[in-house]
Amino acid sequence: MKHSQSSKLFALTLISASACLLSACVTDQKTVATAATPASAIATVKATNPSNFARTQEPLYFSFYDLGLAADDAKAKYLVAQQAGKILPSQVIDTDNDTKPDTLLVTPDFAPAQAHTFTIVSDASIKVPALKKQTQAEISIAEGGQWNGKVYENFTHFKNVQKITPPPQYTDHSYFIRYEGPGIESDKVAYRVYLDWRNGFDIFGKKTNDMVLQNVGQKDYETYHHDAPWGLDVLKVGKTLGAGGYGFWNGKSVDLVSKVKTWDATIVENGALYSAFNIKYNQWEVNNQVVDLSSTISMNAGSRLAHTRLELALPPTAASENKKHPKLLLTEKISNIAIGVVKHKNTKLILGNETVSGNAWTYAASWGKQSLSGPDDYLGMAVIFKRGERELQTEDAGSYVTVMKNLNAGLEYYFVAVWDKEINGIKTEAEFKAYLDQEVERLTKATRVELQTTLSASEKKKALDANEALAWSKRLADSDIARKTFTFGYGSWDDVRDRKTKFDYDMSGLHIMALQELHKVVPDSRYKDAAEAVTGSFISDVGEIHTFKPDLYSIDLTNPGRVLINLENSTHKEKYRKSADYLRAQLKKHPRTSEGAFWHRITYPHQLWLDGVYMGIPFLVQYASNYETGKAQHDSFKEAVHEFEISRKRLRDPKTGLYLHAWDESKQAIWADKNTGLASQYWARGSGWLAMAMVDTLDYLPESEVELRKTMIAMVNEFAESIVRYQDPETGTWWQILDKPDAIGNYRESTASAMYSYFLSKAVNRGYLPESYQPFAQKAFSGLVSEFISVHRDGNISMNMQCEVAGLGFGRDGSYDYYMTEPIVSNDPKGNGPFILAGIETFKMLKK
Repeated sequence: MKHSQSSKLFALTLISASACLLSACVTDQKTVATAATPASAIATVKATNPSNFARTQEPLYFSFYDLGLAADDAKAKYLVAQQAGKILPSQVIDTDNDTKPDTLLVTPDFAPAQAHTFTIVSDASIKVPALKKQTQAEISIAEGGQWNGKVYENFTHFKNVQKITPPPQYTDHSYFIRYEGPGIESDKVAYRVYLDWRNGFDIFGKKTNDMVLQNVGQKDYETYHHDAPWGLDVLKVGKTLGAGGYGFWNGKSVDLVSKVKTWDATIVENGALYSAFNIKYNQWEVNNQVVDLSSTISMNAGSRLAHTRLELALPPTAASENKKHPKLLLTEKISNIAIGVVKHKNTKLILGNETVSGNAWTYAASWGKQSLSGPDDYLGMAVIFKRGERELQTEDAGSYVTVMKNLNAGLEYYFVAVWDKEINGIKTEAEFKAYLDQEVERLTKATRVELQTTLSASEKKKALDANEALAWSKRLADSDIARKTFTFGYGSWDDVRDRKTKFDYDMSGLHIMALQELHKVVPDSRYKDAAEAVTGSFISDVGEIHTFKPDLYSIDLTNPGRVLINLENSTHKEKYRKSADYLRAQLKKHPRTSEGAFWHRITYPHQLWLDGVYMGIPFLVQYASNYETGKAQHDSFKEAVHEFEISRKRLRDPKTGLYLHAWDESKQAIWADKNTGLASQYWARGSGWLAMAMVDTLDYLPESEVELRKTMIAMVNEFAESIVRYQDPETGTWWQILDKPDAIGNYRESTASAMYSYFLSKAVNRGYLPESYQPFAQKAFSGLVSEFISVHRDGNISMNMQCEVAGLGFGRDGSYDYYMTEPIVSNDPKGNGPFILAGIETFKMLKK
């Protein structure tokens, strides 16, 4: 994960190690005045709290790659964050466990909705004071004794080590590893994992904010079970998931990670703000399979949460014998990963919000008098996970079990414990639930981070002209090809969405279409070949479409048909014509509203979405233009324009001129107004899909269709007049929710901005809009580059601040708050494709 904040896990999964470079004492967030020369500036950051509550010691991660630094750049050694000449709490860490630092962690405090602007600098002359230690990870083994069977006897002392592989005779109660495994703590709580067949997850309740693990178990295994000034072991684990462990759900109970050939434990990071350890379970026997499992557990200062990342892998011999992508094989063989907490008597299972987006975090928790510290002492435990990744909530004899789908040969989640005897401890169920609800919001609504690096700024100095616009399009296309484009063919793995590749609207459709258009302007075999390598790979020799599900009636899956028509025209292969014919026939059967608009999908009955207009209608007119004649062709053109007319009638707000995201004719959907059936928000990308659909549809409506073209061009002008009124005057871009630029959490969103840039410049180029719109179009593309493009040291570029996905239903209530919860990512095809297209049209516009 060294290649940009494009990763969905950017702010959540950095599992790390390295040196502390930091600032003043984080406990009270003091800072130290210092000065840095301008030459030392690496980047400027604006970070905004999207919540209406304070966030203390909020972890912000900046990879060296995103900062424009090479992995081995000497500047990285001296990275710190500064605000108004004062050093912010910072730590350089390693995110992929390779012992080499690659990321800067900064932990500022935020008031509700507060924005911080600070710089990241590299300056060896800055004297960085020691930071009070707020996290720790360690593993300690006995020395000076000898083995007597399975017990290590007569040892003289314990020694902390960086890595340990216990000898074959090691087991539980061998008295070889201090407190029986690796430990990790923050200033709030400490955890340990038994490094043996039990794989137990245990809790040390703390009555101090100081580090305590270094003193725990120095005498024996018994002392830490008794109350001490620092605290004690507060959990009875037994043969359960304990405080948040993992295993495999066999249908009746959890198989713990017990049958393992060897364990390797490594201290990855032991820093003041961040610590982590890794356990490698070699040759775990589970579900009649043998796999390797890597678990990295980390903690941040000021937090009780233990971030856990699991990664499954085939043992080397098995990997070499299989031709399938390893992740495909592993997701087939290991169908789930079970997580959870111990189920003690007199405890209560508490479930977090389940009516949220699949990308939102939620929890399964236990609360009650279950602490070993005393019969009346309360202890709460929880596992925190993405709602859409849960397959089943259940229990077995010993644990409350959350069965997670094994979507990507691994899992990311958190476990957490609270004890009522902590300093300012949580003492009631209501307090515990309020705490958990706030923590899942922090995870779900990531801090809004705008990053401008010195390297990026130096490469954006040229004034925008035709050649410069085209160069940016080409550069992003080339970067995508270097990263991933040719890996999206049938039978492979989609690393953007962590799933098997599919015939889909964005990668197989939009992104490949953008490359096809780029090839027309700057011929390049890679741009041309991508269509067959990706979209074409899903088409069998007889024209069947792999992964296509006809009974789903998803209008989204029509969009790649445009690529297939282009392929048939260029290759004359019959299979592409057959597949396009199949998609056209599918449209004829597609369910519709009473007025004739296509349903978005069978699981979204009676619903017209703006997204769907783009997904289906340009294909319909392109197909008719290529393959139909006479009345059949005219009827298809008329049907296409009718879809726009219904969309305008049902979704356009005459007061603002903006379009709402969707309409439910039945008025039954959870997001729909019970009187009008309308969604409540003007989601920017929703209107972006509509805008692109308008100008793309006009490409295939012949001049002979005078009235139909007149209707479409009038709609283009009406839409343009409205959308430019909501263009951000400072940057030329648009906000995630168009009419609420000042609302908490809202942000300038790049995919929609790219779509509007494309719409405006293409409409000007084709003469649908007067040339008076050219300044708006030009400002839009300039804003795309200046606000959202980052340049990397290897020459590749990334497009940032992209709403990964947004929809309605199945936990997505369509509220303003919902649109603020979807992940913000980089280099998603829904943004990169429109950017490439916008650059092409800006090139044409400015060339004139």
